[in-house]
Amino acid sequence: MKRIVGIHGVGQHRPGLTVPQAASELAEVWLKALARGAASADARDLSVVYYADLLRMPGRQGGAQSLDDLETAEEESVRAWLRELDVPGGVPAGRATGFLRQSLAWLARSRGLGAQATEWFVSTFFREVHTYLQGYDGSARFRVRARIAETVAARRPDIVIAHSLGSVAAYEALWAYPHLEVDLLITLGSPLALPHAVFDRLEPEPVDGRGRRPPGVKQWVNLADPGDLVAIPPGGVEASFDGVDTDRSGTVAIHTFDFHFVANYLASPRVADLLRPGPD
Repeated sequence: MKRIVGIHGVGQHRPGLTVPQAASELAEVWLKALARGAASADARDLSVVYYADLLRMPGRQGGAQSLDDLETAEEESVRAWLRELDVPGGVPAGRATGFLRQSLAWLARSRGLGAQATEWFVSTFFREVHTYLQGYDGSARFRVRARIAETVAARRPDIVIAHSLGSVAAYEALWAYPHLEVDLLITLGSPLALPHAVFDRLEPEPVDGRGRRPPGVKQWVNLADPGDLVAIPPGGVEASFDGVDTDRSGTVAIHTFDFHFVANYLASPRVADLLRPGPD
């Protein structure tokens, strides 16, 4: 049986629960999703690293509810993201929340999404990304990475599965603690290659415009739904990072609308294939 450690994405705050309780609850969600993809037989030894509590700034809600809650730097990350999506009309500089809201409404309509849900997700995503990368005192990034490293060291997993922002935290943690060894890193819906907002702010810093597979990782497979609004530019991880196993990675259609939802990634046949036993 393979030992698996999961690293969750954004919007996973579990108020009222202790860290172990929240991690256990998330593990149950992941196991149910893996079972949908017929991967449960090889995924019972699974634990999920919970770190959302470390992204909660004192006196401030963790995930922004709307664009109005974002600070200037967070808004600029949204603008950079919209420019990558080539939203019609361009994205002006400066604080213009009304224009951003119109751009998101257009994006939601073009993708068949709800405008309110899209704004909530985008606001939450970029609030948590910014908090992780910079934080209110600069320590959130290091504490998240340390918690991931502690779990990986204790569990000694064969596989690490990291979703969304969790893929950024996992990538940096495996670089920061190079003694950690993992047979397979699977990143799902990853924003690692997102210019300006993520890629250019990674630690270690990309060299000559390229990142690299962490030294303790034997194999890295990246999966992204072609409609995933977070995993952009399309094919960016494979194009921007050395050591990604492109022969087994690429796009995977997980859902018509919920193309970033971790449960749909975990339930995909592609993930089940990766978790099936292979030769020692």
